[in-house]
Amino acid sequence: MLTRIVNIVLLAIAVTFTANGAERTIAAGSKVFVAPMNGFETYVKAAISKKKVPIVIVEHRDAADFELSGAAESQKAGAAKKIIMLNWHSTEQASIRMTDIKSSEVIFAYSVHKASSAHGKQSSAEACAKHVKDVVKPAAKQNRK
Repeated sequence: MLTRIVNIVLLAIAVTFTANGAERTIAAGSKVFVAPMNGFETYVKAAISKKKVPIVIVEHRDAADFELSGAAESQKAGAAKKIIMLNWHSTEQASIRMTDIKSSEVIFAYSVHKASSAHGKQSSAEACAKHVKDVVKPAAKQNRK
């Protein structure tokens, strides 16, 4: 419970920085460590590969330039949703943040909510990967702040 509260607070701070224009791009080919997220990291790694995000996933944090962390939550469809709405799809929520390991600067943050997800965590992980891809740019076009 405390971890979830800390993640929400950190995400709120990250979103504030992003909303104020502090978001910057990261260079294609950057090494990224995907932190443990109660199993969601597996979906994120697969989605990064599927969406062809041009970063290198590393298994050890000390080998990385950036760390991708976050949290995800799933809620299966309840009986009422199934009977009344004829909807068996789950509700998915996820939030991620990309942090520069050297400076501890939050580079990017994103949150997704899917009220009726046919593919569960895979859908929210792919949405996250798609938005990570938007901040990854060729090294020559990287914004330096």
